[in-house]
Amino acid sequence: MAASFSFAKSIAFSPENADETLRSVPTLSGVFALYGEQANSEPYLTRAADLRRRMKRLLAPPESQSKRLNLRERVARIEYTVTGSEFESTLTLYHAAAGIFGYAEARRRLRLHTPTVLRMTMENEFPRVYATNRLSKRGLAEMYGPFPSRAATERYCDAVLDLFKLRRCHEDLHPYPEHPGCVYGEMKKCIEPCKQACTPQQYAEEAAAVKAFFETHGESMLARIAAERERASEEMEFERAAQLHEQYQKVKAAAQLADELVRPLPQLRAVIVQRASVEDDSADAAVFLLEAGCIVGPERLSTLGVRAVKEQTSVGSSLFAQPLMLQAVPLEGAASDASNSPEDRAREVLGRLETQAKPSSDVALLSDHLSLLRRWYYRPEKQRIGEVFFPNADGSLPIRRILRGAARTVLGDPKLLPDVQREAAKKAAKTRVLHEGRPDVERVVPVVPRQSNDAD
Repeated sequence: MAASFSFAKSIAFSPENADETLRSVPTLSGVFALYGEQANSEPYLTRAADLRRRMKRLLAPPESQSKRLNLRERVARIEYTVTGSEFESTLTLYHAAAGIFGYAEARRRLRLHTPTVLRMTMENEFPRVYATNRLSKRGLAEMYGPFPSRAATERYCDAVLDLFKLRRCHEDLHPYPEHPGCVYGEMKKCIEPCKQACTPQQYAEEAAAVKAFFETHGESMLARIAAERERASEEMEFERAAQLHEQYQKVKAAAQLADELVRPLPQLRAVIVQRASVEDDSADAAVFLLEAGCIVGPERLSTLGVRAVKEQTSVGSSLFAQPLMLQAVPLEGAASDASNSPEDRAREVLGRLETQAKPSSDVALLSDHLSLLRRWYYRPEKQRIGEVFFPNADGSLPIRRILRGAARTVLGDPKLLPDVQREAAKKAAKTRVLHEGRPDVERVVPVVPRQSNDAD
């Protein structure tokens, strides 16, 4: 059953008052629906970069001999919601379509397909890893993704399995010593549980190592190799250290084939910051929360008191060149319990989003949200509008980074400060002092004496 959805604005429409009605529609991006007079009729639902222009195209007087769609005589009510970004428009369109037509029709209209993930069959006696686009409740905890495509998934899977000796066959194993085996066993890329060449405990340890690699993005293996490399260097075993370094580079290259987004689906958590709707002059950002693979939001986050500048500028790494966090001073008579701290505002917004994020057992709903996320996240970086922030190592959300990202999203990227010409500034100051007739001020500028050389 689809969840209920309601648009932010609803206005009546008639052909006689069409011009006056359309003038009240903002020239902003959003999602709208055109309803007919009959209660059971399906509305015309779509999104637009300019609501007024798109509605005029559909509701203006029809031109003679024109084949363009015109709904002027059939529409009785207009409902719309203003959005601030393409990401919010797509998510709002999905919720609107699901609320009006149902989830099956919503995913058909938006062409949503389940992204490819890696599945590890830990419930099997001899686990294996394979790429799939079928989500299941039973194996959700051992599914890692989403990936941009099946080819990228299989590429990452093959690179990781080359580092271990886990089986790659698809059959249900019934090991016996006379088993013919496969080519991976001949190439020593499998410990051959089919031939009983290893004990079930040894295979379980190998499967646990692969699972740890997926969950830590390779850090479980990289940390061990780095420690062995340092130990070999201290013991002056340079040949072994060189071999370990090559192995380290190979493992790192395999780990980099998976994006930072790739995680176990129940642990998929992030904060997405977009530009909020600009119906008023408020400098707000729209914040979305990705929790266990599902997206909730948006919640508006005020960037008042937040100013982000370049961390590294031509001035150097002084305090002047670092990101600033300004705090507004409340006026007299303001509420004493009002929070003016940007960090408190961000925590409050994230708290409201976490309250809305409820665990869902609907695998189809999870698939739709993962598809929407993949469609936005795996765009080229220059085309992906907005920012995403993942939790810290301890699981907490990076509040200050989220605030700076919100400021960049709303105000734009800060410009580099101009180069400071110190020598030119000194000459200008010296000239100004001489013209003012105060030569004694020149002695304020220290003169560094030339160091003597003992060899002279």
